[in-house]
Amino acid sequence: MMKTILALLFIVFIYFLQQEKVYDNDVIIFGSSLPKTGVMKEFGNSVYKGANAYFKYVNDNNILNGKQIKLIAYDDKYEPDIMLENTNKLLMQKDLFLLFAFVGTPTIKRILFNIENSNIPFISPITGAQFLRQNNYSNIINFRSSYHEEIEHIIDYLYNDKNIRKFAVFYQNDDYGESGYISAIDILKKYNLKHLSSGSYKRNTLSLKQALNNISHSKPEAIIMIGAYQANSVFINKAKKNKNLNDVIFANISFGNADAMIKELDYNTSNIIFSQVVPYYKQNTAIINQYKKIFKKYYPRDAYDFISLESFLSAKITIEALKNIGEDITRSRFLEEIKKTSKNNKYFYNKVYLYKFYENNFIEINSKDKSLR
Repeated sequence: MMKTILALLFIVFIYFLQQEKVYDNDVIIFGSSLPKTGVMKEFGNSVYKGANAYFKYVNDNNILNGKQIKLIAYDDKYEPDIMLENTNKLLMQKDLFLLFAFVGTPTIKRILFNIENSNIPFISPITGAQFLRQNNYSNIINFRSSYHEEIEHIIDYLYNDKNIRKFAVFYQNDDYGESGYISAIDILKKYNLKHLSSGSYKRNTLSLKQALNNISHSKPEAIIMIGAYQANSVFINKAKKNKNLNDVIFANISFGNADAMIKELDYNTSNIIFSQVVPYYKQNTAIINQYKKIFKKYYPRDAYDFISLESFLSAKITIEALKNIGEDITRSRFLEEIKKTSKNNKYFYNKVYLYKFYENNFIEINSKDKSLR
C-alpha cells in the first residue's frame, strides 16, 4: 500500500514538474535591449517608441481584457558585450514572458547561445541576419525580410532597370556588414558579375577614408551600402565630392535608417535608393493610419519613420497572438499562435520595398513579396 502511495505521489510530482508556467499575472513583462545612446541612438529610440506606443494603446484601451503590457528596455549602445549584460539581467527578471525587438546583427549574435538555451520567445529581432533564419529556431520569430533578400532586390533592380554592371560594396566591418557583403558577392555572381572594389569601416566609428579611397579608384556605377546611418551619410557626402563617384548610385538596405539618413544629408538625396521591409508610413491605408494616430498620441513631438512603423507592426502582431490565446497564457502556446498570426498577416511579413526620396516624399520604385524562409 505504501509503495502504491509513493508511486502515485511520484507521478503527481513529475506531472507538476513538467507543467509549463502559466502567466496569469495582471502584468505581462516584455524585455528588450537596444541602442538608446551612441551613434545608433536614433535607430534604437525609433524602435522603442514605435513598439511602446502600441503597448500603451493596448493598456489604455484594455485590449487584453485586464492584462497590461510592461516593456523593460535597456540601453546597449549597439555594443555586443553590453547587450549580453542586458540579456542576462532580463533573463533573471521574475515573470519575464518574452524578449522583443532586440536591435543589431553583431549584438544579437553575441547573445544567440543564451537565447537558444533559454527557450524564451525571442520576437521580431530588428536585423536581417541569415544566422537567425538558417537553423529554424523554434523560439525565434522573424517578421522582416533578410538582408540577403533586400540586397537581391536592389541588385535585380539596378541590373535590369538601370542597366548597372559595375558594382562596389561599402560595409560595416562586423557580422552585420560582412554577412551583407557575402550576400552581395553571391548575388552578383548570379548575374555573371563580380564587384569591382569594397571598403569597410569599424562599427561605431566614422573612419571612412580608406574605404572611400578603395572604392573611388574602381569608378563603380553603383555602391551597395551595408552600414549604419551616420557612416552611410558621411560616406555619401564625401563621395559626392569625389570626381570618380559623381554619378554613382548609392543603394542602402533598411538598417541604414532612411529617415535618419535624409536628415544627415540635409535632404540632398539625388542618386540614392533605399530598401525597406515596411510600406511607406504616409500611405492612406487602415493599418498605416492606425500607426500614425497611435504614434502621434503617445509621441506627439516625434516624426513618423520606417523604423518606428516596423516595431509598431511587430508589437501589433505580438499582441494579436497573445489575445488569441485567451486564458492560460504559456510561452509554448504563444509561440504556436504567433507563428500562425504572423504568416496570416499582410502588414509586412516577407516583403521588400524599394524607394527613392523626392520632393519631401519617399516614392516607391518597385516592390516584391519574398518567401525564402
